[in-house]
Amino acid sequence: MRKIKALLLFAAIALFFGAKSQNPIVQTMYTADPAPMVYNDTLFVYTTHDEQTTSNFFTMYDWQLFSTTDMVNWTAHGTVASLESFEWSDVKNGAWAPQAIERNGKFYLYCPIHGDGVGVLVADSPYGPFIDPVGNRLVEGDRVWDDIDPTVFIDDDARLPDGQGQAYLYWGNPNLYYVKLNEDMVSFDRSIGNNGVVAVEMTPEAFGHRETPHERYKTNYEEAPWLYKRGDIYYMIFAAIGIPEYIAYSTAPSPTGPWTYQGIIMGRHPGLAFTNHPGVVDYKGNTYFFYHSEELPGGGGFNRSVCVEQFEFNPDGTFPTIVPTREGITQSLSNLNPYTRVEAETIAWSEGVKASTDSQTGMYISDISNGDYIKVRSVDFRRGARNFEASVASASSGGSIEIRLGSADGDLLGVCKVENTGGWQNWSLESCKVKRVRGVHDLYFVFKGDDKVLFNFDWWKFR
Repeated sequence: MRKIKALLLFAAIALFFGAKSQNPIVQTMYTADPAPMVYNDTLFVYTTHDEQTTSNFFTMYDWQLFSTTDMVNWTAHGTVASLESFEWSDVKNGAWAPQAIERNGKFYLYCPIHGDGVGVLVADSPYGPFIDPVGNRLVEGDRVWDDIDPTVFIDDDARLPDGQGQAYLYWGNPNLYYVKLNEDMVSFDRSIGNNGVVAVEMTPEAFGHRETPHERYKTNYEEAPWLYKRGDIYYMIFAAIGIPEYIAYSTAPSPTGPWTYQGIIMGRHPGLAFTNHPGVVDYKGNTYFFYHSEELPGGGGFNRSVCVEQFEFNPDGTFPTIVPTREGITQSLSNLNPYTRVEAETIAWSEGVKASTDSQTGMYISDISNGDYIKVRSVDFRRGARNFEASVASASSGGSIEIRLGSADGDLLGVCKVENTGGWQNWSLESCKVKRVRGVHDLYFVFKGDDKVLFNFDWWKFR
């Protein structure tokens, strides 16, 4: 009886947080080290990927991509690059915090390989495929082991012949370094610093007085720099103070300093991992702060999850204190159109399911069990829908998709039956009638069935 009560309590807690939560933004896998990038109308977030493990160290082989146009529904695009993208490196575990940027129609992904410097990949699309244009590491400081967490930034104040500004790449733990990238974004100016690499002077005035002395860390700066500009102020945001990490920042009148320490943005809070990594971006008139926590089931210091908060700067340009929340972004920037094909991996919140990929199908939702669900925010049915269709595949006895409004046990619109299709990649289009619904609603797909794994789910559409 005690065990049953505990399971019921856990289910109630999961249901409550599922209804209220937007953080972490991805529930189908562990993600960390968010790197947001805006291109055209879309916000992309490149992340690292913590493999589910009980190890006492990071297990990270690849880099993932997610996107949104409304800040509440996130679409998974799968692995965009991995350690195998760099043939010159023999590192097997160490795909650490990256950052991406666009220049002249090309997309550059700067990837730290733990213990082997920083490499760069290039693609014609933010989705990839990314390839290595250099064939070797891009930067290697005095201590390759510490050449991690690159942040890339193009300054709009220093114009170059291509019409864009001077690009900078910062990185480092426990020190902070930068190079001035050339216009090709895959090489740098060798005429400054030590063969092109400039070591930033780490003073308490620049990066904060460290209260607990440490032989390696002379200031509050730890790692995970993020260079950002607002107006005439340049911001260096970074993981700070030690383990567990805070997020702090410094400001400067130029992208190379001199830096002045300003204080803490995000302190220590329940649910945060012992590491943290900031990412700040402007999108559709708002400003967003990305970080990571350990809030997903099974989460911890080596199983982390990306989160986001909206904020406004203080009138004097300083950061406010940002507190991590489960609610995250509650207001959708736009409504979702259900009358076009919507990928099943477009999710505001989910319970139980995983995201998988296949060379022919691409991304799809897998590991679906009885009681699992997917929530999609702000679906605009307009004048009304009458039918629902879904692309599914099953090698078991199948199950059903309950289509509900407002919650996992909300108003039932219809039930789409899923039979055995003859294989987990043998896709079939199933459909059902639905009660006519109008207006904007949160939509839930609740999965039911008897087998341990019911079916795979690729996409859906209303008519």
